[in-house]
Amino acid sequence: MPLGRYRYVCCCGSYREFTKFNSFTGRTTLAVVHTHLFVLGVLLFLILALFVNINPDLLKDSRAKKFYILQNLSLILFTATLLARGIIQVLNIQLSSAENSSISGIAGVSHILLTISLLLFFLLLKQYAVNRNE
Repeated sequence: MPLGRYRYVCCCGSYREFTKFNSFTGRTTLAVVHTHLFVLGVLLFLILALFVNINPDLLKDSRAKKFYILQNLSLILFTATLLARGIIQVLNIQLSSAENSSISGIAGVSHILLTISLLLFFLLLKQYAVNRNE
């Protein structure tokens, strides 16, 4: 397989163009990457910004820093597994059982880490909401 296809994925990044370029017509996880990044990477931090606007001390909390680091690292890992799975689907790469399980395992770990970061986020917001009402 020519190296140009991989450069195309990296440079263009558009799943529609990538699937069209490879004459792929089925469903792929590449279709949901944008939505996941938008919700987990943008909307979540916009919500945080609204709460910081009300209470600027929120960012000084050590849990806020832990949330920020864990959210970003797990989101990168999560996105990488979505992209890997989608590219494998489009290019019809045959994986061994171990390789397939490895990707699923990494995706599972990233989901667990995202869940922990969301729990930290909600606990942080709850604490500051309770403190504000007192």
